[in-house]
Amino acid sequence: MWIIVMFDLPVMEKAERKAATDFRNALLDLGFEMSQFSVYMRFFSSSKQIETCCKKIESGLPKGGKVNILQLTDKQYEKIISFQSKVKEPAKKSPDQFDLF
Repeated sequence: MWIIVMFDLPVMEKAERKAATDFRNALLDLGFEMSQFSVYMRFFSSSKQIETCCKKIESGLPKGGKVNILQLTDKQYEKIISFQSKVKEPAKKSPDQFDLF
């Protein structure tokens, strides 16, 4: 299962920029990868892991802005169509369940 965290946070004031940076860093510390500047993704092997991670994200939410957490199955993830500089990227592949480091 995949988790995608998408957010739009205020960054007009210095304190807001710091809160947004802290939130991004917290996602990286939780093992997420940046897909786009305000979109982070991570693979989980169990629903219990997802539940625990979502609670951690919720506890670290910044004061303002909007945060969405999406859950995708492996099949849905593999159907993502991506382009970079007008070039279609190869289809995404879910990690094997037994891949370790």
